[in-house]
Order: sequence, then structure tokens, then C-alpha cells
Amino acid sequence: MIVSRLAFPIQAALQQAVKAAGKPSNIVTQRRHMSGIYFRSGALKPKPDEMPFGIFAIFCAVIPGLFIGATISKNVANFLEENDLFVPSDDDDDED
Repeated sequence: MIVSRLAFPIQAALQQAVKAAGKPSNIVTQRRHMSGIYFRSGALKPKPDEMPFGIFAIFCAVIPGLFIGATISKNVANFLEENDLFVPSDDDDDED
């Protein structure tokens, strides 16, 4: 990550500024470690669990959603046309 790459130069600049100011060097600055792979100790984190039917679960969520959305839009279009709120004219198709 860009943030973790920038942490070391910023930390070094802060330490130099503290030394230049003449303050005691017992001020501890901690380096921020932003990684999803390692623990703070440096050990690797375990591999995340994988769903055995991940693609199947996606299809089970997307396909019914598409059918439900198409059904709702068809019913709304029929309602608008029956109540003469929106009626497409045939003249709009002949604008060539």
C-alpha cells in the first residue's frame, strides 16, 4: 500500500526533526504497519476461508434478482400504460 510505503520516510523525517530540535531522544515513535497479510509480530496470518459453492451462491442471488426486477418493471410499465400516464407513440419510431 502507498500509506505503508510512506510510513518509513515520514518516521525518519520525524526522528531527524526531534534530534535537530535538541529534545531528548527517548520519544518513541511507532511505525504503523497496515497489512492484511502479517500480524504485528511478523508472523503470517492464516489463509482466509473459502466458500465451497461461491459461484453457485452468486448465481442463486443474481438470477432471481434479475427476474424479480424484470417482473416489477413490466408490471409498472403496464400500469402506466393502462392509466394513460405514459403511452409510447408510434410516430417516435419513424424518425429516420
